[in-house]
Order: sequence, then structure tokens, then C-alpha cells
Amino acid sequence: MQTLAKQVLEHASRLPEGTPLVAKELLHLGNRAAVDQVLSRLVGRGTLLRAGRGIYVLPVESRFGSRAPSTLKMVEGLASQRGETIVSHGAAAANALGLTTQVPMRAVYLTSGRSRQLKLGAQTVEFRHAPIWQLIFPGRAAGDVVRALAWLGPEKAGEAIRKLSAKLPAAELKEVASARARLPTWMAQEVSALVAHG
Repeated sequence: MQTLAKQVLEHASRLPEGTPLVAKELLHLGNRAAVDQVLSRLVGRGTLLRAGRGIYVLPVESRFGSRAPSTLKMVEGLASQRGETIVSHGAAAANALGLTTQVPMRAVYLTSGRSRQLKLGAQTVEFRHAPIWQLIFPGRAAGDVVRALAWLGPEKAGEAIRKLSAKLPAAELKEVASARARLPTWMAQEVSALVAHG
């Protein structure tokens, strides 16, 4: 019979890169105390990485040695596992849309879940609880527009929308406009002005 540690590692190796491993999903292999103890021992041996309290990930093996999994893949895995909406921070969205040349130094994401920090190797990934309107259109350019505008604020929003109207497809801007009722008043006004002139 296989040891519990070997079973846990086999289970982890079948998961996509960066998928968080939590004790509750391993209870088919053993009781909670035994699973917790094995996870802790595997971290001690360097076979698993502890990303946060009760959250573990399998390092990725390459010809250069082992490394932490990709942040994006871990974030996607966490969102799927926890049923949370997790999206990029407004600063990252603004950079991706070409509204700023500032490159965010830290990995920050907005979430429908609680605020927390996870460690992926040497990198800290921060999750900030955000209001529901900042989480609309996950994975879409329209959602990035909303988050970028929220980060830029009312003073810079008008100029940003003018730049975006020249860059983005009309369908994306219409999608942003369709969410005006959910947006703060200052943002809804800027989006309405774009629609009126567009």
C-alpha cells in the first residue's frame, strides 16, 4: 500500500500547474490530522510550497531545477476552487490598456473573497477585497476599462476614455456603457459622454 505522502504527491501531480492544494480536497486519502501532518512534512522536505494558511502548491520541475508555479495559473486555480471572482488590479489593467507606462512592481488582484496575501516562492501575491462593480466583466477588455478608470480616478478618467475610444473596438466600449447603472456616478457620467459623442 502506498504511503499517504506518495498519494498526496500523485494527486498533486495530476492537477494543472498552480492549482492550490488544500487538506479538505485530500480527505479521501486519509483523516484530516494525517493529511495536515503529511502536507506539513512535504513542505519541510521542499516537495510542496506553502502559499498561505492551508494552501499548498506543487513546484514546477524544469531542467533548471524547481520553481514556483506561474502566478496567473495559481490565481486562476484559486478562483475556480473557491468560487471567487479574481481580476487584475486597476494599475495592471491601465498598463495593459496603454493608459500608463508604470509597470506594477507587486502582484495585486481584486477579489470577491476576503483580502489576504499568498506566497509563491519569493513573490508575495496580494488579494484585495473589492466592490462588486470593480469585478464586472472578468477576463474581458470591458472589465479592464472599468478597473483602469477606477484606479485612475475622476480627474484622469475623461482623458483615458478618449484614448480608449480610439484604441478599443466599439463593442467593448458598448459593453462598458451597458454597465453604467452599476458604476459610480463620476464614471457613469464619463462613459455616458463617450456614448453621446460616439
